[in-house]
Amino acid sequence: MNYEIKLITKEQQKTSTWSGGTTTQLAIYPENADYGMRNFIWRLSSATVEADESVFTSLPGIERIIMILEGEIILEHEGHYKKVLGKFQQDSFSGSWTTRSIGQATDFNLMMRDGCQGQLEALVLEKHEWRTITFEGKETFENHVQAIYSVKGSIILRFPGQQSIQLAQGDMLLIRNDHDWHGINYEIRNMAENNAEVVIANIYHK
Repeated sequence: MNYEIKLITKEQQKTSTWSGGTTTQLAIYPENADYGMRNFIWRLSSATVEADESVFTSLPGIERIIMILEGEIILEHEGHYKKVLGKFQQDSFSGSWTTRSIGQATDFNLMMRDGCQGQLEALVLEKHEWRTITFEGKETFENHVQAIYSVKGSIILRFPGQQSIQLAQGDMLLIRNDHDWHGINYEIRNMAENNAEVVIANIYHK
């Protein structure tokens, strides 16, 4: 096995407040990085936007991708553009921009230092549905990370030659490879009677 797997349960995650609501840090790299010190390469979080109108924290040198998990908001990037985001819609923008949020929602956030690349994808799995997920690397990057976040419901992940891993609602699993990466195929399955919702984040960095 040329990759590492790490489970981060909901109970292990840290929640704090920001000017517009609360934010829960799901994962950060390096693991000893401190968001307050801004010494991270990438960070994944989920935030609630509870105020009717709020201004995002200024993050110069950071690229951001935000996906809405519940609700609807309007993002106004001063001097750039305005965008309405509903469930599972996303927006990419510079953390150095002055960004105002209007509306209430729960979102999923990927923050990356300049030089990183990332993407978010939402999956809705119907009752007992399973899919094969392919995680491929990029030759121009040395580090490849995929994060699987269980937004709603409980899912099972099956990796080649390993025991299955169950993610409860709010749990996250990280797949990481720091050297030559030829990709991996694994199975994701919804074992429940109701739909399951999942967000997958791919992150590439030097």
